[in-house]
Amino acid sequence: MRNINQAYIDGRFVTVQGHETVERVNPATEAVVGTVTLANREDAIDAIAAAKRAQVIMARTTKVERVAMLKRLQAAVLASTEQLRDSAIEEYGAPLARAQWVSQYASQCFANAAQTLADYELERSIGEARVRMEPVGVAGLIAPWNSAAGTICSKLASAIAAGCASVIKPSELSALQAQVLAQALDRANLPRGVFNIVLGRGHDVGDEISTSPHIAKISFTGSTQTGKLIAHAGIDTMKRVSLSLTGKSASIVLDDADFGVALPLALNAAFMNNGQACVAGTRLLVPRSRLREVVEQVKAFVDGIVVGNPHNPATVIGPLASEAQYERIQHFIRRGQEQGASIIVGGEGKPAGLEKGYFVQPTVFANVSQDMDIAREEIFGPVLSILTYDNEAQAIELANATVYGLQAYLFSRSQERAQRVASELEAGTVLINRIIPDLLAPFGGVKQSGLGREFGVFGLESFLEAKTVASN
Repeated sequence: MRNINQAYIDGRFVTVQGHETVERVNPATEAVVGTVTLANREDAIDAIAAAKRAQVIMARTTKVERVAMLKRLQAAVLASTEQLRDSAIEEYGAPLARAQWVSQYASQCFANAAQTLADYELERSIGEARVRMEPVGVAGLIAPWNSAAGTICSKLASAIAAGCASVIKPSELSALQAQVLAQALDRANLPRGVFNIVLGRGHDVGDEISTSPHIAKISFTGSTQTGKLIAHAGIDTMKRVSLSLTGKSASIVLDDADFGVALPLALNAAFMNNGQACVAGTRLLVPRSRLREVVEQVKAFVDGIVVGNPHNPATVIGPLASEAQYERIQHFIRRGQEQGASIIVGGEGKPAGLEKGYFVQPTVFANVSQDMDIAREEIFGPVLSILTYDNEAQAIELANATVYGLQAYLFSRSQERAQRVASELEAGTVLINRIIPDLLAPFGGVKQSGLGREFGVFGLESFLEAKTVASN
């Protein structure tokens, strides 16, 4: 049983001033594995003050010094890969393969940022002026529970590369992951206050970060609803914001695709991280003329998926993160049936033999129309909707018929055709015949899936401001 009651402020672990305590439950066993005392607004104020002091130092650092910091962070996090993996499995039921990938990605973020910074010109001539790219100032980094280490490290790497001190607010649902990561980051021995980690509620810690005049920039990953509140709260202080928000990603299988290859990829995109991913491809668009073939292949594939113990290397889908997540999925499965969709595999309740833990049956609906809740709302679980189209133009129209636009998946044997269709899709990223992104290319959404971009040069520049100096 773990008892977590510390924040990381000004280069040291300190007992939080908050008094609210919550339990952390292993979602595979429903056993309580720890208690967490949450930080409060006063802790956030202290963390912001520490970052403000550190910003004076960070603003004066050279490119070489920042690259060295990033390399130390990479080494420190890399040494904690196994602990990060295990904390994700224990805290939210991440399948072993997914947890392993995220834990390795966490350290790679710092290596990517170091290389990006090394190749980036922080000062250049434009016309008769010199333009200097300077740190925007203290950054607030707000991360979700479903990929805590990867998201925090990605944001922190870009912030440090730009010369920004940070206050990090992980989700209160990721306390175990945040603790392991904080211990790893501490071992990098960065100057005090360069990063601070405060785990608390959005209404006090999050609100303080969003409204404080000492925070110049916020990078948030989470729901569109919360993202709007954060952006609105920062208006008075004119905060710069990067928002990576809700997705309702479409996987489009064109009629010339190799269905034997495309459908397994599309299903893996739908069920990644137990379906708890903003980029999950939860709408599968297929030619109406081939629906019967698609249904048969999908049913056979899903019937073969291993659902269960997330420590088992064969497991594809582990438990949902919490009882609330489990009930949310049951609601959407019921709602799909009520609105006329047909379940072809899965359904309500738990899989046979898994009565303990927040396990759900991977569920696929057919006969889905675009006006149904399951086709419009982010479900955040292993639930897939199959929609049909009659021609390419209709496929594009269906894919774009959503208020979201984060990531799309496209399958075709013709690169020329796929590139043409991709140009018409309203999404920040389009992956063609693949489901793994390029982690140096920009990532972010259009429409209500977000503002700004992360990763690589675009991620670095989101923490920089251009200063023009022109003289006679």
